[in-house]
Amino acid sequence: MVRLELDQVLMRRMKEDDIEVVKVLVKEGCEGTENRLILHILTRPLCLFMLAVFSSVLRCLVHSFILALAIPVFLLIVFLKITMPRSTGVLGSSRPYWDYVGSSYRGVQDETLQNPYCRISGRAPEIKKQRRRLGSKDKEASSEKITPEREQAAGQVWVADCDGEIVGCIFQESETRPGVRRICRLVTGCWYRREGLGRLLIQSLEQREREMGVHRVYAHVPYPSKVGEAFFRKVGYRQLGEGTDEEDEDEMRKETPERGFMGYPLTRVFYKDL
Repeated sequence: MVRLELDQVLMRRMKEDDIEVVKVLVKEGCEGTENRLILHILTRPLCLFMLAVFSSVLRCLVHSFILALAIPVFLLIVFLKITMPRSTGVLGSSRPYWDYVGSSYRGVQDETLQNPYCRISGRAPEIKKQRRRLGSKDKEASSEKITPEREQAAGQVWVADCDGEIVGCIFQESETRPGVRRICRLVTGCWYRREGLGRLLIQSLEQREREMGVHRVYAHVPYPSKVGEAFFRKVGYRQLGEGTDEEDEDEMRKETPERGFMGYPLTRVFYKDL
């Protein structure tokens, strides 16, 4: 673990130069999540029953009991690997992929989030040039045409920059309902966990949305992630459906979890009223 000075963390919009670093950070942060989701589906009672039925049928054709058990499981895993959208359940977004280029910031001056630790310490984060990873190559800026409509629909990515190194990021979908926002993904670097960075990112983004008139924020957490569930509860989120009032029932129809094979939920929906 590396000690992180939170008052030296600059939270800004992601630029095109940051895309490759953010992708690597997301890949590291979500490593194993897809496999845990597949295991979650395979261990559901109805799925186990179907696998048992297929194994019984194969037992009449294959003279090996082990093969009769292994073949249906193997085929189902391959099917889930192919059909399960990479972002669903991991990203928490209803879209099959994230538009990194469209969500990149193109302004001259960085758009930043307020860091409450700076007010406490009286120090401002030092802005340094981003460090290059070993083996990375400079890439030319994308020549794709970015229309205002695409930029609006792409959402936003905020990165935590400390001494020129991106140590965390948070993804936010574009507005789909007035006064409501959705956090799709929150990732911190493996060396900077349990340092308060995730809490800083999410609370700073909440403060910005509160000032813009947003009254509720949703977060979709992968179903097997106990760590993610505990984190969001710790920062004041509640799981949708825990209440019994009519408002919660109406919101459950509007904000549904992502579902996978046989309709099993892949995400838990959490919310917080600002």
